[in-house]
Amino acid sequence: MLSADSAAIVRATLPVVGASLDAITARFYETMFAERPELLDGLFNRGNQANGEQRRALAGSIAAFATRLLERPDERPDELLARIVHKHTAVGVTDDQYVIVHKYLFGAIAHVLGEAVTPEVAAAWDEVYWLMAGALIAQEARVYAEAGARNGATWRQWRVVGRKEETPHVVSFLLRPADDGPALPARPGQYVSVRVRMPDGVHQLRQYTLSGAGGDGSRRITVKRVDGDPAGEVSTLLHATVWAGDELTLSAPFGDVTLEDGDAPLVLVSAGIGCTPIVAMLDHLAATGSHRRVLLLHADRSPAEHALREDMLRPAAERVFWYESGATAPDRDGLMDLEGVEIPVGAIAYLCGPVPFMRRVRGQLLKAGVAPRDIHYEVFGPDLWLAAG
Repeated sequence: MLSADSAAIVRATLPVVGASLDAITARFYETMFAERPELLDGLFNRGNQANGEQRRALAGSIAAFATRLLERPDERPDELLARIVHKHTAVGVTDDQYVIVHKYLFGAIAHVLGEAVTPEVAAAWDEVYWLMAGALIAQEARVYAEAGARNGATWRQWRVVGRKEETPHVVSFLLRPADDGPALPARPGQYVSVRVRMPDGVHQLRQYTLSGAGGDGSRRITVKRVDGDPAGEVSTLLHATVWAGDELTLSAPFGDVTLEDGDAPLVLVSAGIGCTPIVAMLDHLAATGSHRRVLLLHADRSPAEHALREDMLRPAAERVFWYESGATAPDRDGLMDLEGVEIPVGAIAYLCGPVPFMRRVRGQLLKAGVAPRDIHYEVFGPDLWLAAG
């Protein structure tokens, strides 16, 4: 898919471009938002801009895509982009926005690299960009079609019919369509975007994994308040201002890390608020009468801070919980450690939690004999998984 001439140029310049990607993406976002501030109103999350996560995610995705093109120049690595596709559709990215991104991204490349960006270098990286953008646009069109929408039009009003304080810092909202119409089915493990108007008038988005999706069309999101972090401003607002009877704007459900049907044993692993997709998977297994063997592993600060603990105390699942403090038998003290935990042969594992936690547990699962292809994990926030490997 990548022409031979462009492949040679990209291979030669990738070390320089890669070393400068952080500066390039910083300049890209700075310039684009200065000239197109409306993009921060309901599309880009300014919290992720403030902490640099979005910038690092973009840099990682470009580097990974270019590297794969060089490794397999006759193939376009569409599978590498699946998670980004779902993140984009969840916030309503549209085809025309790729033209805007191209303008400011290549302006940033020229600014940072200067005379090194010859017409030939620019043309080669332009080819990389449009191969990546074309793959994203095509996959996003298919995902939108599955959601019964076109080009970002997935938003709908939902009424809060219940609010439950799970812990001092975590609250669940039970939601139903405000128009009382039918809702698209949601697969266990998927998330929705919540779009809210902030006190300064700017709309912001945040994704929340569905912690429950009833057969009656109801949905539940479980939100952890994050104090003092710009990325937590939506969660803080929901905690402070949303009550039963209010309405929220939600996207259709998206996400590629979902529970697949089958008979293989399951190992469901989470830490902290990463329990939300795991609870949705447990709900699905119970609702469908599944007889699969389920090993449930969770780590938290304490039993009192373990959100949705009651939902995880299901008789159909074997379980081991770790708590940094306050553990009582049969729960375990300290951080999750799979030493002595019997992992079922042929198991499929699903992980959700902080990236360092998932890296560590993934390594332990591999040592226990779980195949790499059978370990699936969800990352909250931007697509740092590409950069993290």
